Amino acid sequence: MSLWAVTFLEYWKRTSSILSHRWDCSEFEEIEERPRPEFTALAPMTVRNPVTGAEEPYFPETQRLSRTITGNMVIILMIAIVLIFLIAIILYRTILSIIIYRSQNAFFIFSAGRIASLTGSMLNLLVILLLSRLYTYLAQILTRWEMHRTQTKYENAFILKVFIFQFVNFYSSPVYIAFFKGRFVGYPGNYNTLLGIRNEDCGASGCLIELAQELLVIMVGKQVISNIQEFVLPKLKTWWHRRKLKPAPSQELIDEPDGQPDLSPWEANYQLLVCEGLFDEYLEMVLQFGFITIFVAACPLAPFFALINNWVEVRLDAQKFVCEYRRPVVERAQDIGIWLTILKFISYLAVISNAFLISFTSDFLPRLYYRYTTGSMRGYINFTLSVAPANFTQSYMTCRYRGLRDDKGQPTQDYYHLLAIRLSFVIIFEHVVLLIGRIIDWMVPDIPEEVEIKIKREHYMAKEALAENQSPNNISSLSSLSPEHKDKTTV
Repeated sequence: MSLWAVTFLEYWKRTSSILSHRWDCSEFEEIEERPRPEFTALAPMTVRNPVTGAEEPYFPETQRLSRTITGNMVIILMIAIVLIFLIAIILYRTILSIIIYRSQNAFFIFSAGRIASLTGSMLNLLVILLLSRLYTYLAQILTRWEMHRTQTKYENAFILKVFIFQFVNFYSSPVYIAFFKGRFVGYPGNYNTLLGIRNEDCGASGCLIELAQELLVIMVGKQVISNIQEFVLPKLKTWWHRRKLKPAPSQELIDEPDGQPDLSPWEANYQLLVCEGLFDEYLEMVLQFGFITIFVAACPLAPFFALINNWVEVRLDAQKFVCEYRRPVVERAQDIGIWLTILKFISYLAVISNAFLISFTSDFLPRLYYRYTTGSMRGYINFTLSVAPANFTQSYMTCRYRGLRDDKGQPTQDYYHLLAIRLSFVIIFEHVVLLIGRIIDWMVPDIPEEVEIKIKREHYMAKEALAENQSPNNISSLSSLSPEHKDKTTV
């Protein structure tokens, strides 16, 4: 999956260069893009553009910097709120497990950990969706307040704000389960606590199964809710919009057999909803890209569910944009903007995340180590279990717990051997995958050869045309004309 992500981005760069050249947008952001209308109306001063020579509105960089810092403080505050909710859900799972264990029902006692984990995942999904709505609205206000000059800069700043928050919002719980849950539990007689409550430990099946369950609940649950919203909400909004625009019945309308007037195409288009852009579609795809790459080692079924979702969503989006929304106003763009940088960041993070998942969260390396040292897998379970200290049991019964510790609770020599093997695996895995990614990047050029030849040909013809216009014959012919003809020729 890590190599697929790198290859996917390389071929997307080629497709993007082909489209930008086809639509003549290769240098749109640097040369042709004009200031936003809102920026033009609210800018306090004007300066001369060094490229075009025209007077353009200007907003002082120092004021924009102070506003950007204020916006970053709000982002940090919202991230802190997300982490507070994460700690609250962790405490909820722990308290619910304690309550179920103290009950007298054998079935619930047997499934206490699974019930607490599943209900916690559903509660976490609800919190994620509510905070997403709130912060997207807040980020829009902050980005508008920062006064960015062009539409591209405005959209990049807005996208970055929303993605940083959504990244923490959606991935904080899976990251906690994958890399932190069960790591700081302690040992019998010396347990670590959080706010007076013992830290969570992984179930008997390990944290990898809980991580897969959390991913499926969050990713599939979000996809199902989003698809329902995309199918139901536009129809309800269209019905309400047409109901408000419905005129009072006239005698001519009553006399018609169908009871409906014949609307022209522009009138029928006006009765549809206003297209709100593709930001939500991009965000949904990028978050899905993160789920299927960052945690794929824990849940190999995630790409399969993403594929099924995309099959369904293609049809839902086609129906929504063709039948429910007005024809959108066309706007030029050089590329997908900061989304490509975000996808690159996710692809690099996926390599590191999967390396740590395989080495520290799964039992892959401990099994290999035990098979290598003993020659078989007989006795592996006893190898992974330690004996509780004698002063903890207060009886002659021997208690076992998961961990590579001795009778005093100190890490054994096997623990340090495994730690060295795990860190070595992370370094080797990360270097090998990124090296192969670099080789793919080198072998697959960002711009196809035929497009590069066309670009060079266009630059050559532009220079030839400029040289012909500046030749002495053209200059002498212009000087022999009258002033009126000179002006017309120049125009």
